[in-house]
Amino acid sequence: MFPLTEENKHVAQLLFGTGTCPRCIFRFCGVDFHAPYKHSYEELLNDIQKFLKAEKDELILEVPNPPLKKIRLQELEDGIDNPSQNGENKISVIEDGSIASPNSNLNVNVCNVCLGILQEFCEKEFIKKVCQKVEASGFEFTNLVFSVSFPPQLSVREHAAWLLVKQEMGKQSLSLGRNDIVQLKEAYKWITYPLFSEELGVPIDGKSLFEVSVVFAHPETVGDCHFLGKILPDCFKPAKNKQSVFTRMAVMKALNKIKEEDFRKQFPCPPNSPKAVCTVLEIECAHGAVFVAGRYNKYSRNLPQTPWIIDGERKLESSVEELISDHLLTVFKAESFNFSSSGREDVDVRTLGNAQMLTPSTRFCFMTGCVLPGRPFAIELVNPHRVHFTSQEIKELQQKINKSSNKIQVRDLQLVSREAIGHMKEGEEEKTKTYSALIWTNKVIQKKDIEFLNDIKTPATLKSLYMETLGEPGQTLAL
Repeated sequence: MFPLTEENKHVAQLLFGTGTCPRCIFRFCGVDFHAPYKHSYEELLNDIQKFLKAEKDELILEVPNPPLKKIRLQELEDGIDNPSQNGENKISVIEDGSIASPNSNLNVNVCNVCLGILQEFCEKEFIKKVCQKVEASGFEFTNLVFSVSFPPQLSVREHAAWLLVKQEMGKQSLSLGRNDIVQLKEAYKWITYPLFSEELGVPIDGKSLFEVSVVFAHPETVGDCHFLGKILPDCFKPAKNKQSVFTRMAVMKALNKIKEEDFRKQFPCPPNSPKAVCTVLEIECAHGAVFVAGRYNKYSRNLPQTPWIIDGERKLESSVEELISDHLLTVFKAESFNFSSSGREDVDVRTLGNAQMLTPSTRFCFMTGCVLPGRPFAIELVNPHRVHFTSQEIKELQQKINKSSNKIQVRDLQLVSREAIGHMKEGEEEKTKTYSALIWTNKVIQKKDIEFLNDIKTPATLKSLYMETLGEPGQTLAL
């Protein structure tokens, strides 16, 4: 069912006549239910032309700033190579240019508001190309979160279109607030989420650790935001990790501050129609970190816990961290890792324990507060491509680590949550240690000497009992 009514006809005619696409017209008319947006662009274009009673020879309406050429959509299913007149309308793709513009026999103008986002980039052909990139990435996932990044000038163009519609509706004693417009990102998700889910065979889940992100750009209109920087320079502050001061947040801040009359003087309302659609800068896949924890015993007196490197020179050939993490990196196909443990021992100190001390009720407890052999450790695996393992596979991985070296042994290896790592560090802070020592003296120790020592709660001399030595963090030498 077509969502627009006679009350919307004037706004629809105004926007359509200035080069706005059907889906953006829906947004400005406040259509906030999903179904109408999901029809193919060709269907929507035909429907809105019928709604506006367009004549057969007016399929492409005249606009104040007509584009120099039209976007030609190719027919991907037939594999027909039918490029545009000079090739400028091809969608650029990450490094290899393998994602091309979706195609059709339909000739349409590029939307002057969304710059083609709700035209070509919502169609099944484009979704399939993105999914091919996802499947080729090699990540293992059972759900995903999808994110998009639009060029900031889209906010400027939407603001211009809003002022145009607001002015026309004001003539009819009607109002249109900015919040009455359906956000571009929301409409895009309504259309694409079901398509991605169907194509990949997994649900879209906002809490998923696996993220697919698409970044769009539009070089042709990158200067649309620059006038805001001249009028409201305080809104645009350089940032270390940003290539441009014209971020989406900065642009939105400026649009909230600028006066309507000042905006109209600097930017056309309606916005001009562009020559080409947006380009795809990149399609990225990433998986959130997973955590593996356990306990280790160290049997060597010549093995540091972490790599021992001074001034770029390695002092010892290996470490506890490396003997464990090298295997995990390979199996999880992770990009990098972060090692942490509950405390540390000196390079020449062993960490011993008897595995037979474990009971079924405590076997999978690795945190400090538990009286178990071995030192608790955890490894954060960054951007792992494989994340699902059976208990048997984890057991086999532990055995592989233990067989690879006689310097360490690992037990209770398991996948844990980020919160569990926090508990491990909390236990480290709360843990108390008891030391025993054999002391030789020149005189006989009297009972009063023992009482004197017992009365000292925080002996000042014990505070300087250890000092850092040999350049290794945590390496100590008794004084």
